[in-house]
Amino acid sequence: MKVRLPDGMGKGPSSMNAMMRQAQKMQEDMTALQSDLDSREYDVSAGGGVVNIKINGKKEILNIEIKPEIVDPDDIEMLQDILTAGINEAIKKVETTNTEEMGKLTGSLNIPGLF
Repeated sequence: MKVRLPDGMGKGPSSMNAMMRQAQKMQEDMTALQSDLDSREYDVSAGGGVVNIKINGKKEILNIEIKPEIVDPDDIEMLQDILTAGINEAIKKVETTNTEEMGKLTGSLNIPGLF
């Protein structure tokens, strides 16, 4: 009994080599993109602009600016809530951007551990 392979399959080492080159190119492109994403900086504001947070693509907080009018010694919990919300939003922005940019490169290919 003969097995019929779909077109493009079973053409030997040359097709395997081409696929490996393509995978290596994708990995190189992903590494370059990740480096670019890591170096990006994002500005996020919270609390109607009374808190501004600068974060980089590595999710490292670079700077937090707090407007004096939000600092109330009798209501420190509000400032804590605004900071928490702002930092979480900044991290979410980095993750969303990274996911979208990588998705453009990989065509949403997701094989854990491959790259």
